[in-house]
Amino acid sequence: MKKTGKLAVLGSINADHILNLTQFPRPGETVIGKQYQVAFGGKGANQAVAAGRSGANISFLACVGEDGIGLRIRQQLVEDKIDVTPVEVVAGESTGVALIFVNAEGENSIAIHAGANAALTPVLVEKHQQTIADADALLMQLESPLESVLAAAKIARQHQTQVILNPAPATPLSDELLALVDMITPNETEAEILTGVHIESDEDAARAATVLHDKGIYSVLITLGSRGVWLSENGNGQRIAGFRVKAVDTIAAGDTFNGALITALLEDKPMDQAVRFAHAAAAIAVTRAGAQPSVPWRDETDSFLLQQE
Repeated sequence: MKKTGKLAVLGSINADHILNLTQFPRPGETVIGKQYQVAFGGKGANQAVAAGRSGANISFLACVGEDGIGLRIRQQLVEDKIDVTPVEVVAGESTGVALIFVNAEGENSIAIHAGANAALTPVLVEKHQQTIADADALLMQLESPLESVLAAAKIARQHQTQVILNPAPATPLSDELLALVDMITPNETEAEILTGVHIESDEDAARAATVLHDKGIYSVLITLGSRGVWLSENGNGQRIAGFRVKAVDTIAAGDTFNGALITALLEDKPMDQAVRFAHAAAAIAVTRAGAQPSVPWRDETDSFLLQQE
């Protein structure tokens, strides 16, 4: 990747409605929540914000609704150092929403309405293909229509733009799409859906990585929660531990990891250092509430890393 590494992110934008509960409600049960907040989220936007705040040169290809919250999100993205020229306002559609419950353990339970995110069609991807062509790396997730993810990956491949896929939320993917991916960053659940390998140990992670390598993917990073990440490049694997912190909630931890990781790689950091940088950013994010409000700025991540040495 080039020094001035340009990043394109394609993905979703949501308004997250977050409610903290002692425990999740059972069917038919009403529970009293506390600390209700509306925060900006969506996997695409979270990863774009993580990259922007980490110092990446980034453009974001996404859709918002023709509503007040869509306007406010676009303004916020600009403050997060993101080029929002390719963010389209979709007439007559609402901005995507996520309804999020967080329990006392910091676990979350989420339901999503796509809204304007569903309007990110292959036609729109085609319209903004120059953004992808000009980038050194394209980072995507799976809250956008799958045919659009595939269309963008094809454009990226034509222009030697590296394709990084965070295959979340978990869904089966075609070999056609996987063959276009240079780097994939699933968690254990997502890796199992893509490979059929249930992951409980490093050996399992290595086996799952091999299946993904066989589909044509060079770099596989399987995130293992508190155990860190299994990094496998062309079949050479190692586990890189994360940092121990007191978690408030894990919303956007994976997104923060992805955005920070790609930023570091675009600065030509070696992979193990880039993973460490991403671990640090994610560690800070889990100590704070919400999605984008929890994402750290570059100076915070750098000083966290200095304290670890």
